[in-house]
Amino acid sequence: MKRNWKWIMLAVLLMLALAGCGGNGNGGASDGNGGSSGGDGAASGQTHEVTIDATNFEFSIKEIRVKQGDTVKLTLNNAEGFHALKVEGYNKEVQGGKTISFVADKKGEFDYVCSVFCGTGHEEMVGKLIVE
Repeated sequence: MKRNWKWIMLAVLLMLALAGCGGNGNGGASDGNGGSSGGDGAASGQTHEVTIDATNFEFSIKEIRVKQGDTVKLTLNNAEGFHALKVEGYNKEVQGGKTISFVADKKGEFDYVCSVFCGTGHEEMVGKLIVE
């Protein structure tokens, strides 16, 4: 019986690991570029509310373009699997079902990636924040 228990646990763990990002999904996202004044210390910046749907091995929005000093309000929805999004260079991370805000105070191009290993296509979950 102990041997069967080990195989059952191994099978369950394997299914959980593969369920993180397998399959093909089609999630919509909204990318609103609101014109309200930025709050988080941005003197003349705008607030950009961006909602990204994370599906299996892709983000619904591949590029976010803002001006330096703008506030980015970023929401991540896990449409399929379990994901989190990390904005490299800003040290900001948002979990699925959550929202974060930050001021885009550094110019440049910054990758955002899935920060939860979710399967064989995990490395393909990349987008770009462009701060002009």
